[in-house]
Amino acid sequence: MKLIFLGSSFSIVWYMRYHKIVRRSYDKDQDTFRHYILILPCLILALLINEKFTFKEVMWTFSLYLEAVAILPQLVLLQRTRNIDNLTGQYVFLLGAYRALYIVNWIYRYFTEDHFVHWITWICGLVQTLLYADFFYYYFQSWKNNMKLQLPA
Repeated sequence: MKLIFLGSSFSIVWYMRYHKIVRRSYDKDQDTFRHYILILPCLILALLINEKFTFKEVMWTFSLYLEAVAILPQLVLLQRTRNIDNLTGQYVFLLGAYRALYIVNWIYRYFTEDHFVHWITWICGLVQTLLYADFFYYYFQSWKNNMKLQLPA
């Protein structure tokens, strides 16, 4: 599963960067989110709040914090452009659904496994899912009304 995940992730990045048709859809003027401002706060938070202060643990915690907010540039871009093509809307929806299903898994495991408590992972997953909440609302509204997905400005 990890190989499939990594392979599909690399192929998505390749398509966005090098595929002629997909690459043309990128609008640099709309994509002004300074994504690098997410990195330093996540690193500082990982140094301050982690389960054990080792290099491996801090880096793992940093990756959790960064993953929780990594969708922000995409959501901001989608909100700026307002009109979202079908493929992009479904892709972002499935990313959010994937994270929401993780929460269902954590709830199940909490009640069925002894000592299954991972506060940092849970909070990061919850934050990430909450960031998708607004998108989910408009996604379901467009689906229910059989309309093109549009986000408010």
